[in-house]
Amino acid sequence: MFADRAKIYVRSGKGGDGHVSFRREKYVANGGPDGGDGGDGGSVILEVDDGMNTLSDYRHVRKYQAMDGENGKKRNCRGKNGDDLILKMPAGTVIKEFESGKIITDLSGDNRRFVLLQGGRGGKGNQHYATSTMQVPKYAQPGQPARELTLQLELKVIADVGLVGFPNVGKSTLLSKVSNARPEIANYHFTTITPHLGVVDLDGAKGFVMADIPGLIEGASQGVGLGFEFLRHIERTKVIIHMVDAASTEGRDPVADIYAINEELEAYNPEIARRPQVIAANKTDMIFDDGETEDPVERLKREFEPKGIPVYPISAISGKGLKELLYHVSELLSKADQEPVVFEQEFFPEYMLPVSDEPYSVTYDEDANEYVVEGPRIEKMLGYTNLDSEKGFTFFQNFLKDNGILDELEALGISEGDTVRMYGLSFDYYK
Repeated sequence: MFADRAKIYVRSGKGGDGHVSFRREKYVANGGPDGGDGGDGGSVILEVDDGMNTLSDYRHVRKYQAMDGENGKKRNCRGKNGDDLILKMPAGTVIKEFESGKIITDLSGDNRRFVLLQGGRGGKGNQHYATSTMQVPKYAQPGQPARELTLQLELKVIADVGLVGFPNVGKSTLLSKVSNARPEIANYHFTTITPHLGVVDLDGAKGFVMADIPGLIEGASQGVGLGFEFLRHIERTKVIIHMVDAASTEGRDPVADIYAINEELEAYNPEIARRPQVIAANKTDMIFDDGETEDPVERLKREFEPKGIPVYPISAISGKGLKELLYHVSELLSKADQEPVVFEQEFFPEYMLPVSDEPYSVTYDEDANEYVVEGPRIEKMLGYTNLDSEKGFTFFQNFLKDNGILDELEALGISEGDTVRMYGLSFDYYK
């Protein structure tokens, strides 16, 4: 089954904790600290795999976690770094933050490798905290916590030309005739549910990639039928070929079909509806001329060519008119913007934001009903303070008082029993 959407949870590795130990060797008096550093946690990395064309691998396994870094050891031994987690995805995959729907990255164009979540940095061992006045440091830095995200993956196929139309108008047949694609073709009243891509080669002109987009029905822009499953795959195309059944073998009106498709494109994304369009009037070899009814091809030309949309009569089965159609499409592409359609980043995880120059900040988080104290200075203090020891906790309290942090919390209206959060640690406030 073709899968072009998936929801997954990813987590980077936690940094290993620094170690607290002291040298203990025979004939060595007063051995100093020798606690090693913790290893770095593994990162979550996204990479394009040209051999993949669906997201089916992510429909069954939905949780992915990089390895944690090992804790430091005695004798200055550093913990092992956690292995990175590399997730392979097809080109054209757009990664969104699930809750907000905002784009984190688009694996298209030159963006073939993206570090999504950095692993936590390993903590420093107690060997780093020995000074002339503190020769026996009994604390080490904890490793940085892991980072996590819930993602929405969406595959938007990469093609120069999008071949659109209602079901059973001959799109798959056309693609099989003009390219190396071999979509399944049959005379049925159900639409193709898998986008097919094919490379079109032309003598004396630049070739292009054409996509047979799943068939459209009215109301698609509101999610009816295949809905967004169709419209998602046309977002990158630069030229749109509207394919209609000029012979009306299914009883459909080709003029009404063009208007219906354009209405769905306009409702979904007006920018897509403004891209260059061509009408391929298919099945002309099946048109019955009774001498009274207007030629449907002439009717299409009279309706749309004054609006700047050329009409090409073709027969996908016999190949009639295909050469003229394809060379015109190639000419339109040569005039179009050559830059690939890449979706800009909208969501920036906290670790991607620049670090504030302020030594620390004190704020109130209304959503969590917590007071938040953070900043480089706070992080550094927590790195060399052992809060599990009485001496370390007393130092921590004095630090908050001496730096005016307690005064700022009170100015924000903190009350006894309220929660204060500092880099993953939570404390209850009491005077």
